[in-house]
Amino acid sequence: MRLSPRRLNRTLLLRQHLLERVPGDPVSMAGSLVGLHAQEPLPPYLSLAARLQDFDPYDVTRALEEARLVRLVTLRGTLHLLRPEDAVTQRVWTGPVQERERKVSQVIRPALGLDPAEFVRVLERALDEGALPQRELSTRLAEAFPGLPPAALGQLARVSLPLVQLPPRGCWKQSGGVVYERLERWVGLPLTEPDVPSIVRRYLRAYGPASAADVTAWSGITRLGPVLAAMDDLVRHEDQDGRVLYDLPGASIADGDAPAPVRLLGTYDNLWLSHAGRDRVTEPDKRRRWMGRNGGSGMVLLVDGWLEGLWRPVDGRVEVTTLFRELDATERSSLAEEIDRVEALLAR
Repeated sequence: MRLSPRRLNRTLLLRQHLLERVPGDPVSMAGSLVGLHAQEPLPPYLSLAARLQDFDPYDVTRALEEARLVRLVTLRGTLHLLRPEDAVTQRVWTGPVQERERKVSQVIRPALGLDPAEFVRVLERALDEGALPQRELSTRLAEAFPGLPPAALGQLARVSLPLVQLPPRGCWKQSGGVVYERLERWVGLPLTEPDVPSIVRRYLRAYGPASAADVTAWSGITRLGPVLAAMDDLVRHEDQDGRVLYDLPGASIADGDAPAPVRLLGTYDNLWLSHAGRDRVTEPDKRRRWMGRNGGSGMVLLVDGWLEGLWRPVDGRVEVTTLFRELDATERSSLAEEIDRVEALLAR
């Protein structure tokens, strides 16, 4: 089947639960989306509020405190909010991503000459007695490796071992510095070798139809073409340019005319970061207007399923800073309703 950009847009929104909110809880939604992008504190809450019918942000806090959700560097070398059973697999699978970060990070560069195995042994000894604040961990590492900047050693630590950021980090309206703990100890599960075809199927269920390049954009893992080609149960579609898009058999393809309500999302959201072209929800010129010098320049406003503006939270209020086009009366009404919902969230 050849799929138009609009049908691909609507299908992504359908699978991301952004055509209408669904019942559920943060843990199940994190599992459905194979993790939530969580590099900044607020965006995962906005992601959940946009998708769940009755979202209580304190449910995330409780899940973090009870280790039913964890904050961990995995996909694309960025922080994600994950179920424990996904975290122990993803962290193994994305090991090559962390290795690339070790080699290219300007912060880590002064520590590149260290023997990796020796560094891990020292890091494990530092954490033998339990969790440590990031600053204290960096100081201990600097004592073991004199002459190297603590910041470089601390950054190297987060890509050398699976380290979770403990609560209150990431909890709703709580502050706190980064405190690291071994993932396996915090969740009580061993690291697990990934079943890559299973991960790909879960990705397609949440983000498909998609190409191997799309799975790479989402995960940071390369050389996935042969993996998808060998999965002979997958069906194949094409985009308007004839590129092959893989999908699960029987997976829903949305009607291009399906209504898409206004949604207010964070600067980064799963649907924004999970395809190579980044064009499932935006046109190139509008994406350029969103881009700043070091990444996204603002939180995103979706209208009719497409990026049409930027916004920011100011003192618990939603301030729409830019609209890329004039909204009609129905769209303005939908925007007002969504602003009310987000402001109610921010007031909690």
